[in-house]
Order: sequence, then structure tokens, then C-alpha cells
Amino acid sequence: MQKRVVLITGGSSGIGRALAFTFGRAGARIAFTGRTESSLQQVSNELTAAGIENLPLVADVAIRADNERVVQAVIARFGQLDILINNAGITMRSLFADADPEVLRRVMDINFFGTVYATHYALPYIRQAKGSVIGISSIAGFRGLPVRSGYSASKFAMNGFLEALRTEMLYEGVHVLTACPGFTASNIRFTALGKNGQVTGDTVRDETSMMSAEEVADRILTATRQRKRTLILTTQGRLTVFLNKWLPGLMDKLVYNTLAKEKDSPLKR
Repeated sequence: MQKRVVLITGGSSGIGRALAFTFGRAGARIAFTGRTESSLQQVSNELTAAGIENLPLVADVAIRADNERVVQAVIARFGQLDILINNAGITMRSLFADADPEVLRRVMDINFFGTVYATHYALPYIRQAKGSVIGISSIAGFRGLPVRSGYSASKFAMNGFLEALRTEMLYEGVHVLTACPGFTASNIRFTALGKNGQVTGDTVRDETSMMSAEEVADRILTATRQRKRTLILTTQGRLTVFLNKWLPGLMDKLVYNTLAKEKDSPLKR
């Protein structure tokens, strides 16, 4: 990672912030994006204090032009781009029957099209560097989750996009990693969208019992160095993917019952 340039979308909190420190401490130079300048600057100051060269960039991944501007800013500053980590994401919490379809569109714009836009503009430089495109997906991209239909749809789309890209780049030396954490302690559930697009501002799960963002970042760094195709984290996550492939009917019931136990779940128990 020495002197590699890593661009992380959604890098001002949670897994994105942890990735900035993890890759930075390994020797990389870090560019990272977010929508709030104050949060970006705080993380930038912390990175600088840790001796990590960095470039904070205010941007919304759902806006195509923002992604082009970000990539050009990275090239202007560092002259190269080796690794893109598509981390920016948002979730939702509502039964599909109750949800405004625009909520699903917003989730798709950030989680899927944000990945598409950033990858589109970064890919020429990553091809030149024979570097990596990384997508922070989810177990929800392998197994549809009730009350999170839009989130699951966006992650299924991300997984398919990355798999297709990996195959296209098979003989070009470009590494494509789909990283799928299980439930991870972060702020994504606090910013979940409700049925009408309002930010819920609360989590329905015990954040203290989850894998830490720092552990996720460490595992992603290792997978990047090893140029792995897929990284599925947590025993629960691996078991979910396995059982959903071989016993999908059983998994329908298990997933339903598990998510029906969440705080204020709209699922019938």
C-alpha cells in the first residue's frame, strides 16, 4: 500500500472512516468523500494527526457530475488513482406495501448508481494502475431482507454489477472485490429512511453486539492485498448465504422470524 492512492466514498463515518485509517496506516494516501464539510474536515484533521496524507472532498455520490469532479480532483492532487472503495450507502426501514417508491429510488441512486458513477470515472486510472475496485455490499445483496426491500435491491444490483465488471476485467489485471459485512456497528441504521423518506434517527438493533467498523476495515485491507473476489464477513453472514442457496424455503421463515423480533418491527409475530 505504500504511496498507493485510495479513494473512499462515504468516508466521514462508520466503515468508510475506519477504511481511511486502516489503508492510511498501511502507507496509502487517502482521498475520501462525504456530504457534510464539517464532518469531512474533522476526519481529515484526525488523519493528518496520524501522519496520513489525505484529501477530503465534499460530494454526493448520487450526483454523476460530483463523481467526475472528485476523480479529477484526486488526479490533480496525487497524479494517480490505484484503489476505489465504493462505500457510501444508505438503508431504509419500511414494508414495501407502505413505502413511497421514491424512497427506493433514493436508496438505489446512492447505493447502486453511486457505485456505477464513481467506478465509471475512476476505471481508466485503475486500469492503468492494475489496481482495485471494491464495493462495500451486504449480506442483503445475497438474501432479500423484509422491511429493507430497497436496500436489498440496491445491494443485489451492486453485486451483479461488480461480478460483471470483474469478468470484463479478467485479463486486464484489474482486481474487483465484493465485500459483504454482516450487521456492523455504524451509523447507517440511524440514518435509515422511513416509508415517506424521513430519516428515522434511531437503530432497531443492539449496536454493541456487532462487528466493529475497524475489524471490517482490517479484513477488507487483507482481502485487497490478497486480491480476493468476495469477502463475506461473520459466521451469521456466511451461514445465511449458504442456507439461502440450499434451503431457501427455510430461510424465508428464519429471516422473517429474526427481523420480526427487531424493535418496532412491522412484521407480524
